[in-house]
Amino acid sequence: MSNIIKKKYQPKGLKIIYEDEYLLVMDKQAGLLTVGTKSNRTKTAHYLLTDYVKKGNAKSRKEVFVVHRLDQWTSGLLIFAKSEKIMLQLKDQWKEIEKKYVALVHGKLKQKEGIITSYLAESKSFTVYSTNDETKGRLSHTAYKVLKETAQFSLVEINLLTGRKNQIRVHMADRGHPIVGDRKYGKDKDMNLALHSKSISFKHPVTGEQMSFDTKIPDYFNRLMNSKK
Repeated sequence: MSNIIKKKYQPKGLKIIYEDEYLLVMDKQAGLLTVGTKSNRTKTAHYLLTDYVKKGNAKSRKEVFVVHRLDQWTSGLLIFAKSEKIMLQLKDQWKEIEKKYVALVHGKLKQKEGIITSYLAESKSFTVYSTNDETKGRLSHTAYKVLKETAQFSLVEINLLTGRKNQIRVHMADRGHPIVGDRKYGKDKDMNLALHSKSISFKHPVTGEQMSFDTKIPDYFNRLMNSKK
């Protein structure tokens, strides 16, 4: 498939790394919402990409459809479809799509590689938590591997085997190694969330071609790893 990115209309602060007539792949910066909220409807990836595909034509009926989401402060790769049909096709194969993240977590993990498994449920206050009660939660699996560690931090590659809300953040906190900058499931109050959607691989819903995309680890991670605190 040909890459048809129109740089003239590409929004500032939003990096589109692949586009064809069926879908878009973008590298989302930390802080940008995937979709709108009651208080913020325009500073989102969905709004900006919809405006992008309209190419400056406010009357255009073109739009993009959300295939999956990233938390506001998680950076990295996001896929959007250009039609509802393509969106549904991508969601149908979601379990086969390989999604890898990198996270910077506090401390050193005793087991350098493994799979974290629990049932994840959500409280009335919208906090996700692990439970052993299969009637309350959804079975969730997070595979991890330590890539590098210092006295304070570990750089971990994560293969998301299931895609639940806040799954990585909850599972790492469960192990006693919350993600750096996680204000909800950790204790940090003045640091950015160090979680990045690094790579994604899937079959193109129309051509069947295997599509693979990869991004570099944010500089912020490396600065913390190299700090002498």
